Formats: sequence, C-alpha cells, structure tokens
Amino acid sequence: MRTSMKTKNPLKLRGALWFRILLFLAAVLLGSCSGGSDWVQFRGAGGRGATSTRISPPLGLKWKFRLQLDGRTLHAFNPPVVKGDTIYFGSADGNFYALDIESGYMRWVFKSGAAINSVPYADDTQVYFGSQDGKAYAVSREDGLETWSFRTGRQINSSVERYKDYIIFTSDGGASFFLSPDGERQFQIPNPVWYNHTFQMYDDIMYFAPGPLSRPHSFGPYDINQQRHLWILDTAALDAIWYSFCAIRGYLLYFSTLGFDYDAWDWYLSFYAYDRLSGERVWEHQTFSRWGPDYTPDLELLLLRGLNLLDFMAPSVWKDLVIYTGGDAVVRAFDAATGAIRWEKEFDTPISSAPTLAGDRIYFGLLGDGGVDLFATETEPSGSAPQLVCLSARDGRLLWSMELEGAILSAPVIAGKRLMFGTDKSVFYILEEIF
Repeated sequence: MRTSMKTKNPLKLRGALWFRILLFLAAVLLGSCSGGSDWVQFRGAGGRGATSTRISPPLGLKWKFRLQLDGRTLHAFNPPVVKGDTIYFGSADGNFYALDIESGYMRWVFKSGAAINSVPYADDTQVYFGSQDGKAYAVSREDGLETWSFRTGRQINSSVERYKDYIIFTSDGGASFFLSPDGERQFQIPNPVWYNHTFQMYDDIMYFAPGPLSRPHSFGPYDINQQRHLWILDTAALDAIWYSFCAIRGYLLYFSTLGFDYDAWDWYLSFYAYDRLSGERVWEHQTFSRWGPDYTPDLELLLLRGLNLLDFMAPSVWKDLVIYTGGDAVVRAFDAATGAIRWEKEFDTPISSAPTLAGDRIYFGLLGDGGVDLFATETEPSGSAPQLVCLSARDGRLLWSMELEGAILSAPVIAGKRLMFGTDKSVFYILEEIF
C-alpha cells in the first residue's frame, strides 16, 4: 500500500480528498433542505401517522409554550404542521400561530373570529385552515397576512388539504368544498350529517367523502374527476358513534370505529381493512375496551374528549403492522394483511392520543389517573401524572416515558429529529434527541 501511494502525485491526492469532503458537505446541506423535516398535512403521507426518520429516546425538552387560556383544561388541540423552520397551528383562543422551530419565537399570530379546531395544511407560500367562525383562511407563511377567506356559514372543524389545484375542507353539517388556490369555489359535495370530518386524497380519490343525499348517513371514496362515489360504506351495519381517520398502504385502507354497549356500559371497538377500490372488507377485529386493573373510566367524558380530536383512534402503519391506540388503555398491533393480533400492550390508565411512528419507535400519550374533566380549572387530583410514552413497534416493549404538564391531546408530530405536541393544560412542547 505504501509503495503504491508513493507513486501518485500528492497534490492530486489532496485535491481528491477535498473533492470528497465537498461532496459530503453538499449531500448534508441538500438533505437538510430537502423537506425531509417537513410535516405539512394531517397524519403525514398516506395518512399513515409515520415518518422514516428514527427518533430514539431519551428525549429532552427544547422549549415549551403556554397558551393564554386562563388555565382551563382544553378538550381539543389538533396537530400542528411544520414547513421549513416554522410550526403552524390553531388554538381554542381563536389564534393561529407561527413559531420558530428552534427557539419558540413567535413569528406572527393571526386572529380569527372563533376557536380553531381544524388541522392546517402548508404549501410553499400559504398556510390554510378553518375556523369555528365559519370561514376557511389562506394566510401568508411569511408575514401572517390574510390572502383570502371563504365563508361557509357553518363551523369548519375538519382536516384541510391542498391537492393539486384544490384546497379541500368540510364544514360541519354543510358541504365538502373544493376551492381553487386563490379561494374560488370549484365544486362541492353536500354534507348534511357529518361533523369533525377527516379525509385524505389519494390517486384523485377522496377517502372518505360524505355520502350522497339519498343516503346521508354514509360515506365512501369519491372520484374527483368523475365526481361520483366508487362505493358506499354501510354505516348502519357498522353501528358506531365514531369513525376514525383512515390510513392507506397499497390497495388496503385501514380505519377503526367505536360503539357504545349500553348493556355492559362499555365501548366496543372495531378495526377494519378494506380494499380501497372495490370496497370489499378484507378483515375485521372486534373487541371490548380494556382499562387496566384499577382504573374506573368515566366513559361519557372520555368519549366527549375523543370526539373533539380529529385523529381519535387513527391508525399508524409500519412495515407489515397496523397499530392502534383505540381510546382505551391498550395499544394493539395487527398484521396488516390478515388482521391477526401480533402484540398488545396494556397500561394502568387510558391512552390519551393517537400514535405516531418515528422509524421503529411509537410515541403517544397516557392520560394519568387523575380523571377527565372537560371544564376543570383546578389542578388534577394526585396520582400518576400524564406521560409521553415510547414503545418498540416490533414487539410493544416499553422503551421510555416522560411526565408532562397535562395529557397529550392529538398524536405527536415528527419534524426531523424533533417531536412536538399540545396538552390539555394549554402547553405546547417541542422535544429532541439527547445525544
């Protein structure tokens, strides 16, 4: 080796070494600017609640931000989105916030006419969201100034998405609207029944759109080019109070439902996989809720809490598993193709949020045993504190947990190596890996 190196020009060797270093630095810089750290839509790509970026505990607090809500307990804090170096989210105080991801510095605040419970969407120049004042807004990402607004006459508590040349959202008991990027109505689908509507766009199909007026208590995939439903889900047969947001991988569509068993005074939970094009049911799993050995749930308050969270009971998909936190105290991992239970993890208190996957790590919240009071202003009773929990997606092993000020409401959002969420005590957290 030494002999061969002595035969080469040292200046050429030095130049080759610097060339390799420059290539490495360019790759790092391009990677950091590629958008891999962005989380711009509800539940991420395909609604799968997952990112390929692996975040391994322990995590440390980077910063936290307290909303000015007079110390009252929140019953909703839907997920933020992240674009570039900025976090965007709406709040029950009627404000829509843009915060610097590094410092928590408030870049700007936009004031709407009522509480904001929709999930926003961000593109290169605008961020879009709905408000309970009945308007959808497009606001400049740079300075927070209103670009346009669109009045529906009904509250907007839905997910919002930009898909191709459409801005899409749903008003409660009104319609699903398809607007142009400059806020002009293109067409709409009547929605006489559904509230807190979630959907996703995949291959020019809206999963799930409100059903036709002839079958108002229904929903199904809607082809936006042909402007017709591909098939209709028979919600009467499912007999549920809540239908979760769906996730898509390949030809399969996953979602869950919650019903109330008045005889047993308990919830019954159902988990489904459907062929997304034909509507054929591929598998289902039904079970009753479980609450841990010593926890006595207030089912009505827990249900009211869940119904305000747009990702309540939403699945996460990782490799050949589909994973649910079903509103009770159990994490369930199913074989994505067959529905067979692969593993379960039961806790002593209810799970407070949907899961998010970062690589092979699952993050979600635990409620703690202080109970649920949607109108409380006092400190929760003594007992186990709310927590952020991390499990292995492979086998459900508990890897790490962290006590929090308040229970996590919606699933954590992952942006690069950072994890963020809001709690029912009006605190917004951003965490990062401890190296």
